[in-house]
Amino acid sequence: MTERRRVLILGSGAREHALATKLAASADVGEVWVAPGNGGTAREHRNVPLTRVDDPAEVVGLARELSPDLVVIGPEAPLTSGCADALREAGFLVFGPGRDGAKLEGSKAHFKRFAARHELPTAASATFTDAAAAHAHLDAAGRPLVVKADGLCAGKGVVVPATLAEAHDAVDAMLVRRELGDAGATIVLEEPLRGYELSVHVVTDGRGYLIFPPAQDHKRIFDGDRGPNTGGMGAYAPAPTGDGLLERIEAEIVRPTIHGLHTDGVPFRGVLFAGLMITEQGDPMLLEYNVRFGDPATEVLMAIADEDVLGVFTDAARGELARAGWAATSGFAATVVLAAEGYPGKPATGDELTGVEAAGEVDGVFVLHAGTRRDGDRLLTSGGRVLAVTATGDTLPEAVTRAYDGVSRVSFRGMQHRRDIARRPLEG
Repeated sequence: MTERRRVLILGSGAREHALATKLAASADVGEVWVAPGNGGTAREHRNVPLTRVDDPAEVVGLARELSPDLVVIGPEAPLTSGCADALREAGFLVFGPGRDGAKLEGSKAHFKRFAARHELPTAASATFTDAAAAHAHLDAAGRPLVVKADGLCAGKGVVVPATLAEAHDAVDAMLVRRELGDAGATIVLEEPLRGYELSVHVVTDGRGYLIFPPAQDHKRIFDGDRGPNTGGMGAYAPAPTGDGLLERIEAEIVRPTIHGLHTDGVPFRGVLFAGLMITEQGDPMLLEYNVRFGDPATEVLMAIADEDVLGVFTDAARGELARAGWAATSGFAATVVLAAEGYPGKPATGDELTGVEAAGEVDGVFVLHAGTRRDGDRLLTSGGRVLAVTATGDTLPEAVTRAYDGVSRVSFRGMQHRRDIARRPLEG
């Protein structure tokens, strides 16, 4: 009899809860640790203390204490800080790219250079560290351009201004007022693209690849895509696509990216998360790359995946993913994020949640925790995005209806959420 495997997941959000739930369902998994985890993973799996998830020395120390068979790195910060490299050097099997591969997310300017070098379809752009030069570029354009902070900003470093004045203010916010700190010390000004966004996740070992179906995220805080960007207020999958679009995404974006990493000498064993804009002409354009599973896209992708995720992650970590194509999935899934009062600014914390177990009793619904913690028998909020109420269904309307049924049963002070998740495909 094969010994059941032990998996360590780094992170504390709903993404990590979703990954833990999917991995724990495997008959080959004996134990799942989540470091540092949240109130949901504390009850369903086993949380282990971790002060700094992006500290390679502390992460390696924890791994040596637990001796996991596989380490799955959830967030971007430990990837860009080199935790995967340190773990591999210490002899652990790791699902997640090293520091060199993580630069695709860690630096927007680096990503743009990579895209140009390998002829990936992306918007025209220019990079700046000097505010006066950036303002001059905007004035020469005569129209608002997208303003992107170069570094990691937890999903909040992109400004899509409606006016030229707003674009100038965003430049000053990053380069002059330094509101994003070092992450905004370099900026990218990019031509805006019109269309609709898709998220496509690709598991790869640098040669083989497995593409999950497109998901669609909802970034703005308010209904109708209004208000500031957030880390994500909900998602659904699979998102509808036109004839031939999936084939074009694979041929024009996925394969050239993996080939580009190989020719650049950058090993990559983990997830490429392509943020795409499908233009009004139906062309897929690459907005950005992330180097880990997205949140809340992970919640819906893990819900519909028919793949042996443990096997896929392990094969990728070993460099043995001898496949090239699309992942097996079934049905539809939708997730609605419940956020704390004040999010995406300074969120309120310490409020008690009720109705979480009742939400989970709805057919097809499971509640994934993000910003929660346990205080004895009480469940309290501890972050901006608190829960991701996720549901599956044979159809997208069924999944969405079930998710909102679950949402209706949860309550905490100042709770906010969007009421229009998946409205675009539902309304045609």
